[in-house]
Parts: sequence; structure tokens; C-alpha cells
Amino acid sequence: MINGLGVLGWGVGGIEAEAAMLGLPITMLIPQVVGFELVGQLPEGATATDLVLKIVEILRKHGEVGKFVEFFGDGLDFLPLADRATIANMAPEYGATCGIFPIDKEVLHYLQLSGRSQDHIALVEQYSKTQGLLREFSDPATYSELLKLDMGSVEPSLAGPKRPQDRISLRKAKTTITNSMDSMLKDSIASIPTTVTHGGETFTLRDGAVVIAAITSCTNTSNPAVMLGAGLLAKKAVALGLRTKPWVKTSLAPGSKVVRDYLTKADVVTDLEKLGFHIVGYGCTTCIGNSGPLPNAVRNGIQDGNLIASSILSGNRNFEGRIHSDVKMNFLASPPLVVAFAIAGRMDIDLYEEPLAKNINGEEIYLKDIWPSQKEIQDVIETTIDSAMFKSSYSNVFEGDDNWKTINVTESELYQWDPSSTYIKHPPYFE
Repeated sequence: MINGLGVLGWGVGGIEAEAAMLGLPITMLIPQVVGFELVGQLPEGATATDLVLKIVEILRKHGEVGKFVEFFGDGLDFLPLADRATIANMAPEYGATCGIFPIDKEVLHYLQLSGRSQDHIALVEQYSKTQGLLREFSDPATYSELLKLDMGSVEPSLAGPKRPQDRISLRKAKTTITNSMDSMLKDSIASIPTTVTHGGETFTLRDGAVVIAAITSCTNTSNPAVMLGAGLLAKKAVALGLRTKPWVKTSLAPGSKVVRDYLTKADVVTDLEKLGFHIVGYGCTTCIGNSGPLPNAVRNGIQDGNLIASSILSGNRNFEGRIHSDVKMNFLASPPLVVAFAIAGRMDIDLYEEPLAKNINGEEIYLKDIWPSQKEIQDVIETTIDSAMFKSSYSNVFEGDDNWKTINVTESELYQWDPSSTYIKHPPYFE
């Protein structure tokens, strides 16, 4: 995500990382740099997640393996830092070595918001300007190849059921997902709807049922626009009497404790929790396979009926078998859509034309009834997020809690190998 604010960095393989740890150099070819021009701005109803899924689709089709992607263009004037980080963090999904953004006034604003000193910010600005790296003062770059996207064409989307580059327009989601299920059923034993009792409720599980809905860490959960969007959608849903379907396992794993602070300040935490989205931790969870077990009754229902169950998550990985062994379809979406599908309880639904659910009074509630506007989200961002939150959360980040402080350590420059350890063994090739 550092590439979102102009800090160039990329991941290397395990062998390369081990070589570097042992003091050996890593060699690489100077990569081609693909210029990706962004123009326009996102339309009402579209989120940063929708933008990144569109970019992933474009870049995967173009082919970016081993290349750098540099984003530029007038559209950056309308792209907040958090949105840029969301795009940069998806570089592995669009196949590039990295996706980097320039340093500009938005980056300087973020440094101020996140509690950096004025001297530090002034140094970044002056250095970048002197080096010709500050966007407002830099000359146009020459790229190996050029691509372009009008952000005004971006629409609400999902990606799946097995790859992050397989974008599905939300308007076409029901048809596309139904066709995917039909195709999967041709290659397997016929599925049978099953009756399940769980949590004091009895319900029928069918193909397409959402059994995991996770607002997961990394790509989206450090982005205030989509996180507060999910919170505001939850608040409206609860006010209208909606609840998450009982077969859906829900979770919320923010990428930062600052997220917890601004969700609390915006008074949406209680509403998220009423829909089952309790904070379960800070860090990678569902999209690296850490969803935990499904309730036994739900899992048995899926297995007994050979059902094609689904997950919906706001992470960046949805490869087959990665999320959960009993879940055959996995979809990426923005945090607000994760909440919406948890309420619907199924993926094969047209959220534009069909009601999301009925409340306790039997009234049909549609997605448009609870979807927050960009102005609503922006107004909440401006009144809830400030630099004090970052300073408070990170002032003692290296101190740790009592668990950390009570770990027994030996003062030494060398690691003290424990022969009885079942976790870390002394590797003989260090001899």
C-alpha cells in the first residue's frame, strides 16, 4: 500500500528474501513501466473497490507480469489517498510487480492527517519538487506502454467466483452467477436443498447461499470511504428492521485501529454489530483462509445437500479452495455490498430489481433504500477523522500489550535456539 503515496516497493519470493537475510544481493531486470492514465471521477454509487476491480480486469487482459504500472492523469485530482492505496495493494491481482502513484498535494495532505511533523512534510515536498517527482511540477513521463480509463464509466461490481480479475457488473450479477452455478452443477452430483436448524432458527439452505460475509483486512479496510459507507448502510438497514440471514457467518477485521476509532466516532459500530459484523481482530483473516469453521449445522447442510455455497468478502483473494473448503464460490466486493449480501443471504439476486429482504412488518426493502450517497459518506469522513486518531493509535505502537511485554527474551545479537521448540527448529544449513 506504500505505493499509494509514492514510496516504491514490491514483494519478492521466499528464496530471494532468504538470500537477502543472509546478506546476498537480489538481481532483477529493469522492468518496463506501463503508464495508466486516469481521467474523470467516480459516479454516484460506485466505490474505490469497484474502481480497483475494473483496473484489475483491464490490466490482466493487457498482461503486466514483471512490469511496473504507474498511474497518472487529471483523475488523480479526485482520487483520495486511501483509494490510491486500495489500487496499489491489488498489484499482485493484476499481475504487476507494483502499481505506483506520484507524490502530490493529496499525499502531503495525508501525511498531515496521519500525524507527521510539519518539518517532515516540508522535507518530502521540497525533495520531491527538486527531484522532479512532485506531480504538480513534474514533466510528463515516457512510458513503455499506455492505458487509459475514464473513472466515470465505473459501475458497482463483484469479482468471482474464483479469480479477482473476473469482474461482474452488479446489474448482471444474478444472470452471471446463476450461469456459473449451472456450469458447476454439470460437473458434480446434483445438489439438494437442505433444512437446517441453527441458533434456534430453522431454514432451508440452497445453492448460492452466502455462508461467509467478511469485511476483511488489507485492500479495503483502511479506506474510510468504503468502511464508513458500510457503517452507514448498516445503520439504515437496522433502522428499517433488517437483519442478517441466520446461516451467514459474519466478521469485521479492520486494517488499522484507527478504523475502529472513526467507526465508533461515527456511531455505526453498534449497527454493524447488530448485523453480526463484530471486530474479530486487526489483520489478515478470511481472504487468507482464516475464516474459522462454519457452524456444524450449516456445514453439515452444505455437505449433505452437495450445495454450492458462497462467500462474499472485501479482500483481494478469492481463489478456489482458499477461503473455506466447503465454499465453492467466492466473490470480492466493497464493504457496503458485503453487508448487503449478508442481509440478502444469497448471491443469485438482482439487487437493482429485487427486494434485499423483508422487515418484521413484511415490508420489502430494496438496496436503494439503504445505500448511502457519496455526500453522506464524505460529510461523516470530515466530521470523524483527524490526525489525533493516528497519533493516539500509533504513539505507543512499539510498546505492545501485557502479553508482548511478558515474553521471556534473552539479551543477545544471536537467536537462542530452543531444542524443545515445535515451532522454530535450528536449520542445519546455518552451520
